[in-house]
Amino acid sequence: MKLESLVQYLDGYLGVAEHPDYGTALNGLQVGGPVEVRKIVAAVDASQTTIDRAADLGADLLLVHHGLFWDGLRPVTGRAYRRLRSLLDADMAVYSCHLPLDGHAEVGNCILLTRALGLEPAGRLGSYEGADLGWWGRTPEPWTVDELVRRAEAAVDGPVRALPGGPEAIERVGVLTGGGGSFVREAAESELHAFVTGEGAHHTFFDAEEFRVHVLFAGHYATETFGVRALGEHLAERFGLDSAFVDRPTGL
Repeated sequence: MKLESLVQYLDGYLGVAEHPDYGTALNGLQVGGPVEVRKIVAAVDASQTTIDRAADLGADLLLVHHGLFWDGLRPVTGRAYRRLRSLLDADMAVYSCHLPLDGHAEVGNCILLTRALGLEPAGRLGSYEGADLGWWGRTPEPWTVDELVRRAEAAVDGPVRALPGGPEAIERVGVLTGGGGSFVREAAESELHAFVTGEGAHHTFFDAEEFRVHVLFAGHYATETFGVRALGEHLAERFGLDSAFVDRPTGL
């Protein structure tokens, strides 16, 4: 498939133009590449290791959640030069999608983690400049916090830290992946019993305790593998492309 056509599809499907994001996110095509795309490699981060692994796999397009330019406008030296040199040497394009992928209703990080927990999505939770990000859902029956932790650990395939604060019986759970710790107050105001996110600040412990909502930290990286993996699979199925996922967990 032509790279230009694939980028146009991604921009439309993800609603990149309409979804606000941080200025340094630079959602969309960040680095040009070959005219034709046959193989896509998806990854959470556009790190040097990820770029090198994608090149080894013969990727024409690297699809990421966290792109190349978070440091803002800087000289192309040091690691920025090394990353770009590796991409150009491999003739590999980079497409990045941050908040639009978090909040997407089909392949978004938040909706997929919500479903992976066994919740029935019931509404949205949290936004950025008016654009929805997370979801909340209902449990099929009341859960204890231990049951929710067990389900979260199974979903992210890793450890989960629970900050106690909510009721014994959990029936309404919010989900906002990545660095969503600042939404604890909103979760409580939405009458949720628990809130699952990636990470939060030190004071989140007291937010959980005083707003009376359980908060689960499941890892920034671990909660954001869902979207790019699903998006790569979606493109492979729709356009007959080869797709792979490069896992580079940070433990954070």
